[in-house]
Order: sequence, then C-alpha cells, then structure tokens
Amino acid sequence: MQLKKSILATTIALSMGLLTACGGSDSDSSPDPAPVNSAPTDVVLSDVTVDENTANAVVGTLSAVDADSGDTHTFTVAGDQFVIEGTTLQLADGVILDADGAESLELEAELTVTDNNNASFTKTVTITINDVMDRYTFDSKLIDGDSSVSYTGQTGRHVLIAELNNYIKNQLEADVDDGKLADKAAVIAKLNYFYSPDKDTEYDDIAITFIDNSKDGLLSDITGYKSIKEKVAGNDTGGQHEDWNNGAFAGWGAKGSTTPTDLIADLFNRLADNAVAKINGGVRKDVLGEDITKIYVDENGVDLAQLIQKFLLMSVAYSQSSDDYFGVDTDGKGLTTDNTGPAKGDASKPYTNLEHQFDEGFGYFGAAVNYLEYSDVEIAGKVADGNGRSDWNGSHDTDADGKIDLRSEYNFGQSVNAAKRDLGSADNAAATDYTKQAMEAFIAGRKLINDNVPQALTDAQLDELKGFAMDGLDAWERAIVATVVHYINDVTADLAPLATGGDTADFNYENLAKHYSEMKGFALGLQFSEYAGISDADFVKLHELMGEEPVLTGDVDGYIAELAEARDILQASYELDADNVANW
Repeated sequence: MQLKKSILATTIALSMGLLTACGGSDSDSSPDPAPVNSAPTDVVLSDVTVDENTANAVVGTLSAVDADSGDTHTFTVAGDQFVIEGTTLQLADGVILDADGAESLELEAELTVTDNNNASFTKTVTITINDVMDRYTFDSKLIDGDSSVSYTGQTGRHVLIAELNNYIKNQLEADVDDGKLADKAAVIAKLNYFYSPDKDTEYDDIAITFIDNSKDGLLSDITGYKSIKEKVAGNDTGGQHEDWNNGAFAGWGAKGSTTPTDLIADLFNRLADNAVAKINGGVRKDVLGEDITKIYVDENGVDLAQLIQKFLLMSVAYSQSSDDYFGVDTDGKGLTTDNTGPAKGDASKPYTNLEHQFDEGFGYFGAAVNYLEYSDVEIAGKVADGNGRSDWNGSHDTDADGKIDLRSEYNFGQSVNAAKRDLGSADNAAATDYTKQAMEAFIAGRKLINDNVPQALTDAQLDELKGFAMDGLDAWERAIVATVVHYINDVTADLAPLATGGDTADFNYENLAKHYSEMKGFALGLQFSEYAGISDADFVKLHELMGEEPVLTGDVDGYIAELAEARDILQASYELDADNVANW
C-alpha cells in the first residue's frame, strides 16, 4: 500500500506481511482436454471508504472478475495498514486513521487476486477516510474564527477535586509529620484550601500537581475563581429538582437528617481527627488489631479519601449536569435557554446561552474532546504490554505542543469509569458501550444547537435535543450504576475472609475500606438526577442495605447477603444483564 500523502495513523502491530483469503466457486470436473487458463482481469472492492478512529474498520468485500467461472481465487493486500479476513478488507490490528490530523483523506491499497492456476491481477484502489463527527469541537456562528465551546469552570472544579484527593492521599500525612499542621483547625483549613478557597488570598496560588505535564501550572491559568463547595447539591439551587438542604437528602442516616454539605463537613472532621491522633502519637487499629498505616483510613472500614472524592464527583459534577444543565423543567435554565444571540447579551461571547449550558453539562462528564478516538483501555489508563498506545494512557497531547491541556486533552472522573465498565463487560454477550453512547449523544446534541445559531430551536428540535441529552445521561448513569455493582462485588469478595469458613489471614483491610467507600460514594449520588432510573423507595432501601460503614464483626454473612440484595435492586431497576452484573 502506498499513501498519496502522509496520514496520521497509529500502527501498533507491524510486520503482518501478506494475508490471504479464498473465495469463488468450486468445480468438480473439467473438460478433456483442459482449456487454457485465463488470468483474472479485475479485483472489485464493494466499498472504497473507511471510517476514521475505528479499530478494525471494514472497508468492503472483495470479488474477482475472471472468464474462468470454475476458478477459485486468493486475495492479498500489500503493506501493513490493511488485512483481509475471508473476503473482507479491513484495517489491521492497531491501525487507527484520524481524518482530523491527516494531510490527505485519501490513501491507496494495492490489491492482488490470484486464481488457482497462479495467474494474477493487481491494481491499486484509492480509499477515502470518512471524517466522522467524533470530536466535541464547534466553530462559533457569532464570531468568525472563534470556537463556540467553553466549559473552563467545569474543568476547574474537576481539577480542584483531583487536587483535594491528591493532597489527602499523598501529602497530608507528610505535612502532619513535618509539623506543618499542628492541630485540627489547621487540617480542616488545608482541606478547605481546595474545597472552598478564599478568592482573594488563596485561589490564585493553587498549583496543578496531580498530573506532571499540565499545560497550565496554576488553576487560575485555566479559569477564574471557582469553588467546589458552592456547587455541591443544595448550594446552587437554580434548576435542581429537590431541595437537598431541606429534607430531601437520603442515604446517610434518616432521610433529611443531614445535607450533602454537612456530610462533607463531617467527613473532613473525621479526617482531621485521624490527623490529630497521629499528631498526638496515637496508633489506630483495624478490626483485626493491625496498625492502620494511612491517615485517611478510619477504624470502621471507611476510606475517607475515596468517599470524599466519589461523593464530590456525584454531588457536584453529576448533580450539576443532570439536574441543572441538561434539565428542562426550569425556564431560562438548562436546555430551555436562549439560542438566538451571544450569552448574557455580551457581544464578545462567541457562544449562545444554550450552547454554553450544554457545554457546561458536557464538561462535568470530564471527557477529552476526542474521547471517541481513545480505546477503552486507554481512557481507563490501563495501557500495558502493548494493549494500547502508551501516549494515550488517560490523556493525549493531541495538539502536539508537548503538554496536556486539561480543558480538552484529559479524561476526568466518570468518563474514565464508563470505559472501565465497558472493559468489564467486553467479553460478555451483552457487552456495554457506555463511552460511545454518551459521547455520541453529547456531540449530536451540541451539533443540533450549533447548526441553528442564531435561531431558536423549534419545538420538534427541542424534543430532539432533550432526547440526545437523555441518551448521554442514561449512559453516564448506567456507568455509575455499573461501578456501584463492581464495588459491591469487590466488597463481597473482600469480606469473605471474615465470613463463615473464611481465613482472616487473607483479609486486606485497606482494600475493603477503599472498595466500600467507592461503592457508597457513587451510590449516594444516584438521587441527584431528576431522570434517575431508581425509585426513591428503592434508593432508600439500597442505602439501608449498604449502611454507612461495612459490617466487619458479628453477622458478616448477613451483611454479605444484604449486599447481594442491594445488587439485585440495581439490576432490576436498570434491567442490567445478569452476566455483566456478575462479572463487573
């Protein structure tokens, strides 16, 4: 195969040589004397286009033109970009064609057909790469040359949540040991530095440390002042379908006994108490009397770092998207906003209010703009031993400037979980594709909006837009539910050594605490969507079964049974495939 021009293509497996396939009809007799063989006169390809960014993408079916009707034929293709499977021409393993980065949308494949008498015909076919709408990038219809996409505030809060988690897991204990944090007040103040930084004295100095090669060194390089706390469910009341600060919050104690903000404050207090115990020289013990070595792990089987992070991803990111930006029940909010002129009447804005609202909803999903160009392994950050592209492991320097732009080139939070759950079902009969469903829906919805600027959507178009938003949210929510199921399975396995017949020598306390806290943190957030697939009653029951900490003594067998019941509730509520549920 020869390329007319260089084309951006990532080839993982090379040296594949020529692959062959046989086709044609058989003949069980031949005239006597045998006629002179005629060579094939053409090789025909049923289609000459291939979709970009699609692994093993099929081009078309091969057939031969040959005057000898009884001949059989073998097809071969030169080079390492294509292979032939049966009579199908398709991209080779590891070859991904990217129309967005290509100098040409055409490439050439040299095809040869050989008959059973070793006579052959070769020709070169031009194949066109289809430029699929697969990136969340849209030009402004209001200001020529500008992008109309903007969600830096959502990126900023993702960064704050990541920095808070990074600090708790990797720096808090060192600061305690070094005497930088001398008491409980100092610990809580440091946590609030990320959670609710002071606008005048703290915000501008928040460094980006959770990733080594960020394009920006400070959070303030990305966006203006942002706080996590101000967007926790209940604190930003515009558009939310429940009053989370006044009796609606469930899943932690009796319904309405606390609020999302109060829960976070309580978790911060518990973490600070652990720090004070260390400051005072105390050594905390787990259920088996072993030393607890991590400051963020409680004595009751809870990993505070995980619980705080996962609950923030739900009470901020998921809540804001599903209850605000993709909502339809509040005039002037979400999908009901204006699409006819610049946002807030500001002529300098290259986007409409509706474009910006949709962007903000998408921004909280946390996907890179070219999310569909990643494999699930790459999104999940699990590339190893040649199973993906190492430079796409969770992020990719798409603009080739040597740095990762957190606004567009990094996969945050729940966009990563969607890929993990797709990986977990990939070998099952009902494999999920939450990544594809979510991203395609968000792109399609945004394109519908962009195509109509500066005109209001018709009622039919608004209904279509709602459908795209709901499809995206459905995939997002199902990925969350699948993640909860995954951690129910993990917690069940973690508890087996403490159950009847188990060997406590096999018990790993830190793993149990981590898995329980991820399960609980994600599960708490399912209530924040007005479109949730689980009923209020089942949600309350789910959390009664999970509890606020795992059962580590006494009736561990009974608690394992309750976790199975919790899993059954989720399976029934979301009509999940049984094999997926068992294997996530």
